[in-house]
Amino acid sequence: MQKPAPLRPAALAAAVCALTLLSLSSAHADSGRAMPRNVPSAYTQECAACHTAYPPGLLPAASWNRVMTGLDKHYGTDASLDAATVRQLNQWLRAHAGTYKRVNEEPPEDRITRSAWFERKHRKIEPTTWKLASVKSAANCAACHTGTDQGQFDEHNLRMPAGLDARSRRAWND
Repeated sequence: MQKPAPLRPAALAAAVCALTLLSLSSAHADSGRAMPRNVPSAYTQECAACHTAYPPGLLPAASWNRVMTGLDKHYGTDASLDAATVRQLNQWLRAHAGTYKRVNEEPPEDRITRSAWFERKHRKIEPTTWKLASVKSAANCAACHTGTDQGQFDEHNLRMPAGLDARSRRAWND
């Protein structure tokens, strides 16, 4: 049996770069704004039953911990869960919480919609838009972002919400 020829330095460097990029992209897939692959069924059943199932990377771990330990007064609603489910979801949310630069600050009231990055990204949205029947509030990401359930919030996956006035429709296309 013949031994394979050793890789040339350029081929070796290319292979190392390819493997590095592959590992970085797969690590990034479970971080940041994207929804991690291993979403607990309780998260979808409990949290997404009332609002967007937000990707954990949108808030820092301390915020998620406060949200999960205050479910009896969850933004004006009693969203209490059994202790085992709270532990499971809190652990998962904190494990996948945002650690990158724009999420390192805890937003007021631990609200994603009050975070500096959210306000910056939505600064051109008229306050009346949030009150449209098709939108209801800034927390209803799916009203405009078509990839919300996968944690995709980029400008390429937007739809104009129903009920925008003519001026807002023109601004939408800018």
